Amino acid sequence: MGYMTINGLQVEFTDEPNVLSVVRKAGIDIPTLCYHSELSVYGACRLCMVEDDRGKTFASCSERPRDGMVIYTNTMRLMNYRKTIIELLLAAHDRDCTTCVKTNECHLQDLAHRLGVNHVRFKNRYDDPDERHPLDFSSPSIVRDPNKCILCGDCVRVCDNVQGVNAIDFAYRGTDTIVTPAFNKTIAQTDCVGCGQCRVVCPTGAISIRTNLTEVWNAIADPNTIVVAQVAPAVRVALGDRFGLPKGENVMGKLVSALHRIGFDEVYDTTYGADLTVMEEAAEFLERFSAGEKLPLFTSCCPAWVKYCESRYPELADHLSTCRSPQQMFGAVIREYYRNPEVNSGKKVVSVSIMPCTAKKGEILRPESKTNGKQDIDYVLTTTEVVAMIQKSGIVFEELDIEAADMPFGIGSGGGVIFGVTGGVTEAVLRRIVKGHSRLDLEKIKNCGVRGEQKVKEFELEYMGKTVRAAVINGLGNVDAVLQKVKSGEVHYDLIEVMACRRGCIMGGGQPVGAGQKTRTARAKGLYDTDVNTQIRKSNENPMVANLYEGMLKGKEHQLLHRNFEQRDLEAAEKAAAKKSKKKAAAAK
Repeated sequence: MGYMTINGLQVEFTDEPNVLSVVRKAGIDIPTLCYHSELSVYGACRLCMVEDDRGKTFASCSERPRDGMVIYTNTMRLMNYRKTIIELLLAAHDRDCTTCVKTNECHLQDLAHRLGVNHVRFKNRYDDPDERHPLDFSSPSIVRDPNKCILCGDCVRVCDNVQGVNAIDFAYRGTDTIVTPAFNKTIAQTDCVGCGQCRVVCPTGAISIRTNLTEVWNAIADPNTIVVAQVAPAVRVALGDRFGLPKGENVMGKLVSALHRIGFDEVYDTTYGADLTVMEEAAEFLERFSAGEKLPLFTSCCPAWVKYCESRYPELADHLSTCRSPQQMFGAVIREYYRNPEVNSGKKVVSVSIMPCTAKKGEILRPESKTNGKQDIDYVLTTTEVVAMIQKSGIVFEELDIEAADMPFGIGSGGGVIFGVTGGVTEAVLRRIVKGHSRLDLEKIKNCGVRGEQKVKEFELEYMGKTVRAAVINGLGNVDAVLQKVKSGEVHYDLIEVMACRRGCIMGGGQPVGAGQKTRTARAKGLYDTDVNTQIRKSNENPMVANLYEGMLKGKEHQLLHRNFEQRDLEAAEKAAAKKSKKKAAAAK
């Protein structure tokens, strides 16, 4: 423990990692652009500069606190310095703020107002058309606009330090420096998994969500189209943040009401799809566990993780569960349900899923996600996009009455709800395979080690006289260490759950940003509270799921609920043949 003097006030510090943390602890919000508490210290923006009693200035984010330090945070010198930095950034920034997707949420814009930047003294580099960079629309998940990049490095560090993907980095030097994939490739030509965490930490509009709002609005406006929505578990505990409701509050009832008012004909709950996933994944796990083959079984609910595994560990790809994700299972079921002329009334059906995840936009396009060669889900909207729809409609969200999700797909179990938090998939599967229905059994599973924010959780549970060894990983950057141990035989697991985003889907790339520790904790608690207050806690006890298996699903379980590898191989062969033909034609010329 030590003491610092900040602006004449004595402040105690203990284990704070830097001076910036101590200053903020004292209730002083020093501006930053490149600092993020979960990323490595970069110290590029220099906005967090402070001055000591000798007149020396230094970046507070990279300086460790020392007992007896005397610093000042708001001298005239520092205020002028910060203002000039913002002016220089704006001079090298595409300032089409009125139409930018980040308007009213742009951290750079906020700081410009806060620091009193009313005009920019320097010429804007983008007044010269030759200085402009093309936008990158190659990814179905995100859009890159290099013209709005301020070189804070947050996206580079989250892609490297947290996710371990390394899809983007700095290139060139001096005033020519840009953030880009290697060799000026498009983002789709890299190993990008579409997780959207770069978009979460980006303080400007340089990385944004690839939106499908126009297509969905057009479908809603068409009187000959039935527009159906499914809502993922994690959406309900994050969307309310944007409307002044308590953090982590379950707003599913209000969201259903809002979507109906917007014009969606039917609104279903993806927890129903999660229950289907539990049924199929539990059955697949027990089959492999009993045979002792292809273990560990990797969960396949997270499309970013699936893509990561296929590209980084192709030799382990057959350990991925063959089950589709809840989104894809439910999408196939919805499409099958609306094939009935009595249900579709002769109208076209557009299926929309509302997800916390940008990678889900790419998942619906994957060949193995299709049924009979056709895409089951037409569009994916993220939580952030749905917020924009509600605001555009003029709906006063906080005053809406609660509505239940529509039948016959409006009931899900508590096990389906907790899919939105890390460890939730594993916990729901364990509830399914471990016999017993009492609250004591559920408490035993809950306390076995499956819950918590740790990057890697390892635990054991007894099943039929055998020990099930499981691991839960959140954040792709934590995967390599575990899989290397698995490959070397150093450790053995029977089941491994991986979620690409830290803490699971509650912190997905499509969720509202600006979520600190209190928000993250509240979102997880919101899902667990919903689970506790749900009458049906286990997926196999959902009567609507049982009815589906006895009815529409009978004989079609594999076709609708498992990934279509035949379709994947067919499309891959067609692409290879087309490429070969194109090469041959070019050679002939």
